[in-house]
Parts: sequence; structure tokens; C-alpha cells
Amino acid sequence: MTSCNLQWHLIFLNFLTCGLEICVAAGITYVPPLLLEAGVEEQYMTMVLGIGPVLGLILVPLIGYASDTCQSIYGQRRPFIWLLSVGVLISLLIIPHSDTLASFFSWGGKTVHIYFLICGVGLLDCCAQVCFTPLEALLSDLYGDSEDCGQAFATFSFMISIGGCIGYLLTSVNWNYTFMSLYIGGQYECLFSVLTCIFIISVLVTMKTSQVLCKKPQGLDFSPSFTSMSFSRCCFVPKLKVRSWKCNPVFCLLSLCWSITPKIYHSYCQVPKVMKQLFAAQLCSWMAMMSFLLFYTDFIGEGLYKGIPSAAPGTESRLRYDEGIRMGSLGLFLQCATSTLFSILMNKLVKYFGSRQIYLCSMVTFTSSALVICLSQNIVIVTFMSSLTGFAYATLQTLPYTFICLYHKEKEMPLLRPVEFMTKNGNTLTKEAVYFAPNTPNHHNDGISIQARGTASAERFLHTEISTDHQYFSNSAFVPADEKKDICKDCHTKRGIGLDFAILDSTLLLSQVFPSLFMGMIVQLMESVTVYIASSVFFGVFAIYLANKIAFDQKDLWT
Repeated sequence: MTSCNLQWHLIFLNFLTCGLEICVAAGITYVPPLLLEAGVEEQYMTMVLGIGPVLGLILVPLIGYASDTCQSIYGQRRPFIWLLSVGVLISLLIIPHSDTLASFFSWGGKTVHIYFLICGVGLLDCCAQVCFTPLEALLSDLYGDSEDCGQAFATFSFMISIGGCIGYLLTSVNWNYTFMSLYIGGQYECLFSVLTCIFIISVLVTMKTSQVLCKKPQGLDFSPSFTSMSFSRCCFVPKLKVRSWKCNPVFCLLSLCWSITPKIYHSYCQVPKVMKQLFAAQLCSWMAMMSFLLFYTDFIGEGLYKGIPSAAPGTESRLRYDEGIRMGSLGLFLQCATSTLFSILMNKLVKYFGSRQIYLCSMVTFTSSALVICLSQNIVIVTFMSSLTGFAYATLQTLPYTFICLYHKEKEMPLLRPVEFMTKNGNTLTKEAVYFAPNTPNHHNDGISIQARGTASAERFLHTEISTDHQYFSNSAFVPADEKKDICKDCHTKRGIGLDFAILDSTLLLSQVFPSLFMGMIVQLMESVTVYIASSVFFGVFAIYLANKIAFDQKDLWT
């Protein structure tokens, strides 16, 4: 496949990614006024907005694990993408027509209207956020083992940025003065009808493009390879009966929910060290980013323009606040535009400068920009600095997923045990290096030889001094029957990449929940909306520190 054909294939493959982001950006923008007009009090409105992320935290690991073990004839990921897409489509129909649906019930009246609206909002936010996980895993399945992995996730980030730009532009259109309003209804009905059409087209394009031969799921491949037999005495095998018939996604998800919950807990408790480091850095990075995104417009309206959101409509204070909101929206639009630009250039930047430099530079740029925004009262400078934060947004949507593909390149993701092997030449060989780096094991009389590739210092044979009867080098054939049960508790297993994408996506959901719970109280205590942006600086500094501990390439796995 030529470079041009590959790029177009990636764009079509990520059409649904763009469609989801359009729905999230445009749909969620109109949720607060819809809730307020329906009679929901402002203090409960933020709680409604937190329903989606909380449900997402519950469903993301289930979807990730279930997609790793799904045996559908349509593939591992596509059935769950279909299922979640149906949820998004239903929510797009419920939200603008919640009052019409409530009219079919003779009881409840306004209360039923609010319930329908809340259900639609929660369903949209939850399904849209969760759907990104199987989409990321699908990209990894198709391009994770090739040199095009970086380009695939750069296109993923690019389509997210494009979707954000389109979503913000759609909300700025006055649909009451379009021809659609004559046939469909008012502002909300027209907007959500457009979103529905865009979403259906994006789903069909992505599903048509992703029609590939189903690969054998990673999560159910328990055949003993040489590597798994050499480095672990036994494997943790999920107690799932592999059936000859193929399951549909609903049955697959429901039947696994009860059985896989302990296994997910086991996987979460024994996350590899490199994943813990990536999770911590990504969580702080997204906390910094979401503290900025969620409250930036309110900061501009109240902090810079000195407006009052609770003032009566038409008053000077309310007009200043509304003008600040519009300027804040312009800043977020410029951020999406900058993110789009860097998403296009990301693959070339990483090849030229390296992933470590790009990741650290993006977070330093974000933290510095947020600090300037805190200190400046000039709207031009503030808007320019807000546009620069798009660099970090593009990076967070791209590089962490390529890191996971790197960790899974040899399909041997271990459950971490802090064991190190000392080689004869004095080098320490960690389990991450053994499992994540490309290696070719060979039998020798004095142990096991590993030929590592990827760095100049690793171009050699490492002969371990640990005998083959060590518990981490022995397979189950050498283990007495009475010892197998105890050893299985300390063993390693292959980790499905869908579960690790789910762990990474949980950072985005957590970053939305935490600010919603605590930021309001902190601002009320400090009596200043500048705290919103100051918290971004605070989390950004921690993110820079934790980012230095990430394993960016294969040589980091040997340290």
C-alpha cells in the first residue's frame, strides 16, 4: 500500500472517531442549557454531567477485556463498536425529543421529561467515551505490529481534532434561520438531526473500511510458546470455555460481566511497571488538560471580562460574561485547530526529535501557557496561549497509544513481579526487557540466551546465570503437581491490548470526574476563578515529572 493510499485508508478508518468527537463537542455543548430549561437546578447540573464518565469507568474495562476475548465472526472489536454506536444513536434521538417522549406518559409530566433528558445525556457521554477504546484497539490490531503504528494514531488524533472543530462550528450556527427549521423544528432539533446524519455516515464508512479478516484473539491464545514456557512456570488462564459457535456482542458482554470481574481486578492489581508509569503520567496530564478545558470559558467570562453568570439577562454584567464566553469558545476552537496541525506533523516530529522530547516538550509548553494565562490580563495573549495548548492535546491523543503498541509488540505483556535477572557481564535484565523488547530465545547448556535488538548496547547475547529449574524459567512440565496451585498465583500472563487501552482511557474519564467533584469547592473557598487555570499548572508540573519515568522506547525497557 502506497503512502497516499495508506493515509486515505487511515482517514476512512477513523471516520467514526471524527463522528464521535463531533457529537461529543456539539451535543454536550447544548446539554447545560437544555437541562436548565427543563428545570434542573444548576447545583445538580454538574452531577448530571458526571454520570457519563462514572458509567464509563465501569464499562471501559469490561468492554476492553470482552473485546479481547470475543469470538464473533465479525471480529473482536467491530461488534462492540456497533453496539456502542447504537447507544450513541439512541441518545441523539432522545435528547432533542425528550419532551415529546414524555408526552406519551400521562403521569409525571415535567419530571418524566427531565428523566428522559438525563438518560439521553448520560447515554451519549458514556457510549461516546467508551467507544473510543475498541476503536483504538482496532487500530492496534491492524497496525500495531507495523511501522505505520505511529501514523495510524497520529491520524486518530487528527480526526479527533477535526471533529472538535466541526462540532464547535455546528454549535455556532443559528439553525432557526435555515430551511431545515421549516421541516424539523427549532435549534435543538435541527442540530441533533445533523449530528445524527453525520454519525450514521461515519459509522458506515468506518465499518466498511475495517472489513478485514478476523484475527485470533490475544486473550484466548493459551498455546504454550517457547517464551511463555521459558519465563513463567505456568500461565494464568481465564476460566472461559471457548465455544465453537460465535457469540454476538450483547451476549458476549453480559455473559462475561460476572466471570471476568475478578480477572479484571487481578489484572488491575498486577499492572506492569511500565503501564503504571504511563498511567500516572497520563492521569496527571489529562487532569491538567481537563481542568483547563472544562473551566476555560468560565475563567474568561468571570476572570478577564468581570462578568457575572447569575446576573439578569440584558444587564451589563451578563453581557460581559456572554462576551467572555464567546472569546473563550474562540480560544478552544484555536486549540482544536492547533491540535489538528500537530496531529498531521506528529509522525514526522517523532521521527526527527524522538517521542521523549516531543512528549516532554508538549507538557512543558502546556504548563508554561497555562502559567501565562494565570498571570496575564490581556485577552489577545491569553487567547494565543490557549491555542498553544493544542500541542499537548494532540500529543496525549497519539503517543501514549503508540507506547502500548510498543509494549505489546512481542505479544508478551506480563503481570509484573519485581524480579530482576543478573547477567554474567553485570547487566540487569528486567522482565519488561525480556517481554517487551524484540528478542530471540535459544537453548544453551548453561541456561538461556537472549539476543536483544534495538539499541547498540543491546546487540549482544545475554547468558543468564539462573538455572532452568528456576520458577520463572520453568514450564509446567517440570513442576510437581502439588506445587502448581501456589505457583500460579505468582505467574505471568498475556495481557490483551484492549484491556490496557481501557486502563489508559480510564485516565481521561477520571480526569473529568475529579475536577467536577472538587474544583467548585476550591474556587468557592479561594473566591477566585483563577484557581481553575492554576490547578492546570499544578497538575502540569507533576505530569512533567512523571513523564520522565515513562518507557518511551525499547532501550528504556532495559533500565
